[in-house]
Amino acid sequence: MFERFFPDEYLDSAYVVNYEKLYQEGYRGILFDIDNTLVPHGAPADPEAIRLFQRLREIGFSCCLVSNNKKKRVEPFATSVGARFIEMAAKPSRKGYERAMKRLGTDTGNTVFIGDQLFTDIWGAKNAGLRNILVKPINPKEEIQIVLKRYLEKIVLHFYTKEEKNS
Repeated sequence: MFERFFPDEYLDSAYVVNYEKLYQEGYRGILFDIDNTLVPHGAPADPEAIRLFQRLREIGFSCCLVSNNKKKRVEPFATSVGARFIEMAAKPSRKGYERAMKRLGTDTGNTVFIGDQLFTDIWGAKNAGLRNILVKPINPKEEIQIVLKRYLEKIVLHFYTKEEKNS
């Protein structure tokens, strides 16, 4: 019942992903959510995020930020980390993901998405046919509409974790 929401992987942070392995597996594009995936909600790019994107470029990745936020939030962050961006992506709609892949010149076979929310980020990436990685939110302080979704996410993640232990 909940399987359609299950991530392909579930990790502690976007900063612990084995990006070298992804590159060896043939991935060339990475799409990221920003808020609570790379930095706390509303925060500017910090040194850790800037170093991550520098490392990703050195590995050979093209990166694009896919955010439901407005341009005034997304563009300065993208500029700081040196990534392309899609603002007002309307996740979980697949259109934002498809626009991001077009912008990078990648496709569903060589692009991975990384985000912190099951019902927007991961479900949207799955609908777009993308490999996806769910990461734990950086900061527990969130807007009320996200807090409510987190309760439902806990239920889905309970079943995901249970299934992962059995496989």
